[in-house]
Amino acid sequence: MKPLDPRLLRRSRAARRFLLLGAVLALVQAAAILAFAYALATLVVTLIDGGRMSQNWPWLVAVVVAASARALAAWCWDAAGSAGAMRVKRELRDDVLRALETAPGGVPGFPSARTATLLGPGLDALDAYFGSYLPQLLLTVTATPILVAAAWIADPLSGLVLVVVLPLIPVFMALIGMATAGVQRRQYESLSTLSRGFLEVVGGLSTLMAFGRAQRQVGRIRAVTEDFRRRTMSVLRVTFLSGFTLEFAASLSVAIVAVSIGFRLVWGEMGLLPGLFVLLLAPEVFLPVRNVGAAFHASSAGVTASADAFDLFDAAERAAVGASDPREPSEGRSAVEGRSDVARGLVLADVGVRRGDRTVVEGVDLEARPGDVVALTGPSGAGKSSLFAAMLGFVPFDGDLRIDGMPPGETARAALAWSPQSPTLLPGSIASNVRLGLEHADPDLAERAMRLAAVGLDAATPIGPGGTGLSGGQAQRVAVARALHRVLAGGATVLLLDEPTSAQDPVHEEALARGLRALADSGAVVLVATHRAALAAASDRVLDLEAAHV
Repeated sequence: MKPLDPRLLRRSRAARRFLLLGAVLALVQAAAILAFAYALATLVVTLIDGGRMSQNWPWLVAVVVAASARALAAWCWDAAGSAGAMRVKRELRDDVLRALETAPGGVPGFPSARTATLLGPGLDALDAYFGSYLPQLLLTVTATPILVAAAWIADPLSGLVLVVVLPLIPVFMALIGMATAGVQRRQYESLSTLSRGFLEVVGGLSTLMAFGRAQRQVGRIRAVTEDFRRRTMSVLRVTFLSGFTLEFAASLSVAIVAVSIGFRLVWGEMGLLPGLFVLLLAPEVFLPVRNVGAAFHASSAGVTASADAFDLFDAAERAAVGASDPREPSEGRSAVEGRSDVARGLVLADVGVRRGDRTVVEGVDLEARPGDVVALTGPSGAGKSSLFAAMLGFVPFDGDLRIDGMPPGETARAALAWSPQSPTLLPGSIASNVRLGLEHADPDLAERAMRLAAVGLDAATPIGPGGTGLSGGQAQRVAVARALHRVLAGGATVLLLDEPTSAQDPVHEEALARGLRALADSGAVVLVATHRAALAAASDRVLDLEAAHV
C-alpha cells in the first residue's frame, strides 16, 4: 500500500484541495455510519421488545436520513475524485511540458515514446487513484479510528478484538503492495517499450517498404506485444490473489467479533442494543481497509506514472544545472531593466550562451528593428541554434537580450515565431499544419503564409505523421509557412528561422527570400540562421559567428 506521494502534494494545488475536501467528507461519512448503526439498532431492539412502529417513527426517520447522508457523501466522493483527477492531470501535464521546454535537446532517460506514454495513458491512470484509492485511504485514516472508538465505548471487549485484529490487514496490504509495485513497474516499462517500438516502425515504414523489410517488423511488434500481455497478466494474477487474501482476513476478523458477541448474548453477559450496534459497525470498520487494498491495484498504474513524472522533473533539473529561470532576468540584464521606452525589435548586447558549464558563444551584439532581415552565419557548432535557444528562453545566457523590450521567457515568447532545423508536421492537411495553434484565424492568412513560403501545394493536400507524403523540401516550406502564419495571424513580431533553405533548390530559396523581405516590409523582424550564401546575400545584414569564441 502506498500513501499519497508527498511530492504530489507539494507540486499540485488541486491534490491539496482534494485532500482537505476528502477529510471533511470522511468525517461526514463516519458520522452517518454511526448514526445509521445506532438508529437501526435502537429501532430493531424497540420493535423486538414490543414497541410499535407508530411510536418509533423518529428512529425510522433517523435511519433514512443517515442512509441518505451516506449516499450523498459517496456521490460527493465520486464527483470530487473525477474533478480532482482532471485538475491534477492537467497540472502534471503542464509541468511535464514546461520541463520539456527547458530541455529542447531532450531530457536524459526520457525518449519521445516514454514521454508520450507518460502524457497519455500513464497520467490517465490517475483517475482510479483519485476516484477510488484516495477516498478509501482517507476513510481508513479518518473514519476507521472513529468507528473503532465507538465500538470500544459500546463494548470494550469487541473494541479490543478490533484493535488487535485490524492491524493484520495493513501488514498484508504492505506485503502485497511491495509485490504489486514491482510487477506494475515492469508492466509500465513494457508499455513504454511497446509504444517506442510501434512509433519506430510507423516512422520508418516508408523506408522499410522501400527496401522490402516491412514484414520483418511484424515479428518484432508481436514479441513486444506478447511481453506486454504477460506483464499485464502478472499484474492481474497478483491483484486477484491479494483481493482474496484481504477479503479472507477481513471476513475472518468480522466473524471473530460476531461469534464473541453471539456467545455473550446467549450467556446474558451483554445487552442486545450494544451487541447489535457493534455488529453493524464491525463490517464498516473493515470496509475502508478492504476497499483500499482493492483500489490500490486499479490505481497502481497512476502511482507509477506520477513517480515517472517526478523522475522526469528531476532529470530536467539536472540537465539544466546552472540555468536561470527564463521568466526572471539573469545577472547582467539589469542595464535595461524597468525601461518602458525600449523600441520594438531584437536587441543583444554582449550576449554569451552556455550549455551546462561550457560556453558555446560569447560577445554577440545585434540590434534588429522592424523591417530588418538579418542573416546569422557561421560554421556548424558556432552557436547559431544555441543563440536561438537563448532568445526562446530555453538556455541560460549572459549579457542583455531583449525581445520587444522584454527578457526571454513565457511573456516574450508570445512575440516570437520560430521554425527549428527539424520541424514536426502532424497528420492532417497542409492547411491544418500551417494554422496549428491559430485555427480561429482568417483562412486567407494561411494562404498568404503559404505564398510567402513558396509552398506551391494545395492547402487541402493530406499529409501523414512527420510530413510523410511530402518531400524534404516541401515539408520544410510548410513548417516555415507555419512560422510565417504565426506572425501574420498571431501577432508575433520577431521571426526566427533555423536553416530554412537547407533542403531547397535555388529557385525555391530565391522565392523564400522574396517572401521574407515582404514579411519584413510589413513590420516584422526576420532573423535567419543559414549556411547558404544566396540567402545571406539577400539579407540586409549578416552577423557572422565564426569569429566569436566557441
